[in-house]
Amino acid sequence: MSAAPSLRVLSIATLFPDAARPNFGLFVEKSLRALAAQPGIALTIVAPVGLPPFPLSLHKRYRALRSLPRNEVWNGLTVLRPRFTLIPRVGARFNPAKVARAALSAVRGQSFDVIDAQFFYPDGPAAMRVADALGLPFSAKARGADISHFGHTPATRSQVIEAGKKAAGLLAVSEAMRGDMAVIGIDPAKVAVHYTGIDTARFHPGDRAAARAALGIDASPAILTVGALIERKGQALVIEALPALPDVDYWLAGAGDEEGRYRALAQKLGVATRVHFMGPVANADLPQLYRAADLVVMPSVSEGLANAWVEALACGTPIVISDAGGAAELVTSPIAGRIVERTPRAIAEAVQAVLANPPSPADVAASLGGRFDWDRNGRELAAHLRGCASL
Repeated sequence: MSAAPSLRVLSIATLFPDAARPNFGLFVEKSLRALAAQPGIALTIVAPVGLPPFPLSLHKRYRALRSLPRNEVWNGLTVLRPRFTLIPRVGARFNPAKVARAALSAVRGQSFDVIDAQFFYPDGPAAMRVADALGLPFSAKARGADISHFGHTPATRSQVIEAGKKAAGLLAVSEAMRGDMAVIGIDPAKVAVHYTGIDTARFHPGDRAAARAALGIDASPAILTVGALIERKGQALVIEALPALPDVDYWLAGAGDEEGRYRALAQKLGVATRVHFMGPVANADLPQLYRAADLVVMPSVSEGLANAWVEALACGTPIVISDAGGAAELVTSPIAGRIVERTPRAIAEAVQAVLANPPSPADVAASLGGRFDWDRNGRELAAHLRGCASL
């Protein structure tokens, strides 16, 4: 069998890990590492670094970003990190053009066959501009808020739709996300579903009692949310469900602007002693945290197909989630958990039902059916990009 012809891929990824933010877009790195491992793939990644104008760029929150190398080998991947001017809060509509200019400057003199955008916004419209400048085809992947927010916001909607029309091919993290793309006018026939991967060597069932002992979690039933403390993730609804779950402790892994409000809400409802704010949790520590929990509860307003859902199930922990994104593609039976309305009462009833009849961790993990695998993810991405480049 002859070897596949070389495919030179330029991938634009505004979410990608770096020394200052090692967990920032870690799933993107995983996917691109899987792509790079495929035969005949030559991959260059542009991970633009957004910095606000001077003197805001001198703020301590940007200090580590200013010192990042312009190019490096990151876990075996060639990564270029050009800078672009970021206008906080109000500058989203300008980001694709700025990212495109930064990317073109970083790869000047290099040749590629296809442009890959790892998010639909701003990466997709940026890839569209880069592809137009270089006379190349491009692909973009939809993951969640890049469609549910930027695809509906007047300031950015037109760029999302234009990128969808001009792309040689498109990807979505779930069948539901493909439907969301169709709603805003993107041709679903151009969209292939591309599920994420999971590292089953790390995310697998284990001894719950041992995991709890290691984390200092007592024997009380424990429910967990993993994600930023922002309104969209719905942690407030879980806190409001706790009065109906008198024996249950709630653990929140993540940080965000809503933490103060959530603490005040827990105090007001008299459940503060059962609400535990863990702050950011390193990716390496997540498997043990999932195993320690009886349930992962995530009543988000919107998702694509949340990595935390897949990771929890892989660790044998059922999930209680809202009907967002690809929820129905994961929770296909009570073994995997429940899909509920976004109300405290519905959340409490679902938690009670699962705790009353907990499935075995092995059965929960088996509910994924082998659909989430990084090697498969890489093979499918390589085949998709070859199709876009007609190679």
